[in-house]
Amino acid sequence: MSTAARHTAFFDLHQSGCFVIPNPWDIGSARMMAAAGAKALATSSAALAFTLGRPDMGRVSRDESLAHAQAIVRATSLPVSGDFENGFADAPEDVAETIRLAAEVGLSGCSIEDTQMVEGNPAYDFDLAVERIAAASAAARTLGRPFVLCARADGVMNGAYDLDEGIRRIQAFEAAGADLLYIPVPGSADALRRVTGSVRKPVNALATGPLAALGVAGLAALGVRRISTGSMIARLTHAAIATAMTSMLDAGSFAPFSGAARGDDINRMLSAGAGKTVSP
Repeated sequence: MSTAARHTAFFDLHQSGCFVIPNPWDIGSARMMAAAGAKALATSSAALAFTLGRPDMGRVSRDESLAHAQAIVRATSLPVSGDFENGFADAPEDVAETIRLAAEVGLSGCSIEDTQMVEGNPAYDFDLAVERIAAASAAARTLGRPFVLCARADGVMNGAYDLDEGIRRIQAFEAAGADLLYIPVPGSADALRRVTGSVRKPVNALATGPLAALGVAGLAALGVRRISTGSMIARLTHAAIATAMTSMLDAGSFAPFSGAARGDDINRMLSAGAGKTVSP
């Protein structure tokens, strides 16, 4: 798939139906996800931070995130979106620059949060939050090709504001030009239904907590267009590490090894997942 075809395919995925966009954390996981049939991929700020041995929330730089995103873009032939936290900046013009840089490394879209990357992670003031998305949208529109801008209202998840305020924000983000709206962890299926019904643009949902139990069909029935996995798949690997280490060092047992994937199966998926990759 050519670079231009990736961007068009990613835009088209958001126009109808419902699809899952898994979040790899390295080249190997990206290729395994591609081999399994994923239609698109997205980076995860948390999964990347974990890979670098750091906590989530503002501990990874823009340059590091761009380099990581470019590696994921080059790993497979699938379109890729970037999880770029707050755009690595407070000022709208600097967020716009992040969008331009995201496009340069070959991303087909990215997400921007309304969360400040400082102690306590408070939300940006409403007006500034909207200005930041307006600037990002304006930058995306100058690219001359499809670029899906996802505007996130993370204050509900972070405890900075309630669902009513989150909906007020995504409605303003929609008016400011965002292509996709996202309130991570709104709390329940009923809350998610309120979110999808409050805007006309597509909505992303995170497959975690009670929402994950609904499955793809259940989330689609609530009006969700895109389902992301965030750091959940990466955290499965971390759980496996923790379990294996406890078993070995505390119990003297290698029993968890019985659940390991076969090397031949991994080799096959890595080879199939590479596909015909292209540089951005």
